Amino acid sequence: MVECKKLKVFLKKFLKSVKWINEHIKIFFLSNPKLVDKHFINIIFGTEKIYKEKNILSSFFNKKLNVALAYNVKPESDSFPASVSPNPNNQSQNLNSQIDEFAEWDTWETINAVKDAISLYNNVTLIEADEDAYNKFREIKPDIVFNIAEGAFGVSREAQIPAILDMLQIPYTGSDALTLAICLDKARTKEILSYYKVPTAKFFVADKIEDAENHNLNFPMIVKPISEGSGKGIYASSFVNNKSELEREIKRITSEYNQPALVEEFLSGREFTVAMLGNNGDLKALPAIEMRYDKYPAGTAPLYSYEAKWILDTKENDFDVFDCPANITKELEAKINKVCTDTYRVLKCRDWSRIDLRLDKNGEPNIIEINPLPGIIPDPNENSSFPKAARAAGIEYNDMINTVLASAVKRYNLL
Repeated sequence: MVECKKLKVFLKKFLKSVKWINEHIKIFFLSNPKLVDKHFINIIFGTEKIYKEKNILSSFFNKKLNVALAYNVKPESDSFPASVSPNPNNQSQNLNSQIDEFAEWDTWETINAVKDAISLYNNVTLIEADEDAYNKFREIKPDIVFNIAEGAFGVSREAQIPAILDMLQIPYTGSDALTLAICLDKARTKEILSYYKVPTAKFFVADKIEDAENHNLNFPMIVKPISEGSGKGIYASSFVNNKSELEREIKRITSEYNQPALVEEFLSGREFTVAMLGNNGDLKALPAIEMRYDKYPAGTAPLYSYEAKWILDTKENDFDVFDCPANITKELEAKINKVCTDTYRVLKCRDWSRIDLRLDKNGEPNIIEINPLPGIIPDPNENSSFPKAARAAGIEYNDMINTVLASAVKRYNLL
């Protein structure tokens, strides 16, 4: 058993090294096409699609734009302890809301990867999404802003930078302030989806423990903060099987996160996440990713909780619970893509988004959440869903970033 584990670690490191060498050779030849016939590159590396993609992007960005990259960076001291599961016997602590406070923000690794990608075709200026951002935008007057800023404070924090840019009449990537504010409010999102008959799990909103009495949902249920992302506030204890557990979780969320709790009826089917890229006729769903809860450690709650996302699922751990592309039938793929496309359009998303969904007992896709500011960690060894889906579609990280930028540039008719 020990020898098998050593062999597995060795093979994983070996394959990583091979992939790194292969990718850098590809980048060299694709960046210097005159050095070798392109058909040779295609035969050796199978990169015809990538070559065409780069040619399209090079042709599209026929002049350099001045692009500002708006971001929020995680404090360098930010670290995640070995266990952050709430203690059911001590609900007075705000430990968990403090631990995951900056979970939505990006690391310098991600910020620099996005900057480097944009720099391939355009000029880039970094602007931190803080209280000085308004004056900086007004001073440099960029042609367009690449927005990955999650914002700070308040239930509409993701809308802060887009609202500033709208006021200054500066174009930007991604969804507008209204869509970002709505999508961060999980209940409002589900109300809109329900109005347009887009399937979503049954739910109710709990402002206080007494609300646990007034509902028609069946156990088990999932309890989460109404306006958080990146797994914030969702722990193993969020999966509840009875009234006392439900009351405990409502109390935890309302006290620790100072916001209502969203309570959803648990859907027992398979779970997927789908990356959406583009607008209107150019909109496409990238290959679906399936969360394989059957591969979770025994006794683990069947949800992608904060513990799973930030503690179990790290590049140091062998947390291989993702199938990408998902092993699904053409019929199911069509259903998933339709419900995701309907969601994207109903909520008026732009350029890109990531949509989480789960199958109900009848095998029908139901929307769980939508993230118009998807995580884009560049390291392939980390399970960042949007880049993972893009790679499965043959789109490398730099091309993914520039395709998002190109979508926004086209939408604003900047070139």
